[in-house]
Amino acid sequence: MSILKEYDVRETGNLELLAKQVVEGFIIGLHKSPFHGFSVEFAEHRIYNPGDSIKDIDWKVFARTDRLYTKRYEEETNLRCQIVIDSSSSMYFPEAPVTKGKPYVNKLAFSTLAAATIMNLLKKQRDAFGLSTFTDDLDKHTKARSSTRHYNLILAHLNKLLDNPRRNKTTSIAKSLHQIAEATHKRSLVVIFSDMFEQTEQNDLLFSALQHLKYNKHEVILFHVVDKRHELDFEFENRPYIFVDIETGEKVRIQSNQVKEYYIEQVQKYKKQLQMKCLQYKIDFVEADVNEGFKKVLNAYLVKRHKLM
Repeated sequence: MSILKEYDVRETGNLELLAKQVVEGFIIGLHKSPFHGFSVEFAEHRIYNPGDSIKDIDWKVFARTDRLYTKRYEEETNLRCQIVIDSSSSMYFPEAPVTKGKPYVNKLAFSTLAAATIMNLLKKQRDAFGLSTFTDDLDKHTKARSSTRHYNLILAHLNKLLDNPRRNKTTSIAKSLHQIAEATHKRSLVVIFSDMFEQTEQNDLLFSALQHLKYNKHEVILFHVVDKRHELDFEFENRPYIFVDIETGEKVRIQSNQVKEYYIEQVQKYKKQLQMKCLQYKIDFVEADVNEGFKKVLNAYLVKRHKLM
């Protein structure tokens, strides 16, 4: 599950291939894990039930098995999933290292590949999926579909996000989540990838937006995407730094150890608030560290889907 430690997603140019590799490794590991009982055999047929149209019967399968199965078409889905990605400038942290060619992982690359792997699983299971991306507004929103063409279009858009990093693009999480709650088909699974870094005075608005998703009968998984070492634990050498806000361009020069204790206290306070609100609204909160693999992300998705079936 450490594929992003070996490849820079933007330099490979093949998000689909990387997603398939992650999924294949995950499924192999699944058989050795406590999740062994979960379905990972993705059928393209279902048993014929009296009353089903006979025109959908797969007679070739009947000839081989002497049992009646009907073909499952792309419109036939078990689940609708809306994948939501925060593509504001803060998601491009950490920025590329000075050493050229050295692989690195930023939050958007992690989110994009994690989203592609979930899409890969959804496609195999004939589930429908859509994509929403936001910055200071809802930039893109596609309805949930399950066709191969739709899958390829979303992959193309994800690649475009990776290829065009944007500085000074602010975030309006609350506003965007309200829009997504209304635009998404009722009773969908909404999977959010975001660092959830909003201005502190906007916390109540953000929590209200999360509540709106649940009010509209959506099931929600929030992947809190962070570079834990730097953004939560503030692990920097004890020397002067110039910290730059990627979204606003604002700069501040400080000695890291002078602010470390206060910074960690404030970040943990906000994180605890966020976790408590998610617990209150029955939203799955999953911390996703970009320096770890995708096992936690895919396990959380698989557990949620298993409960919904």
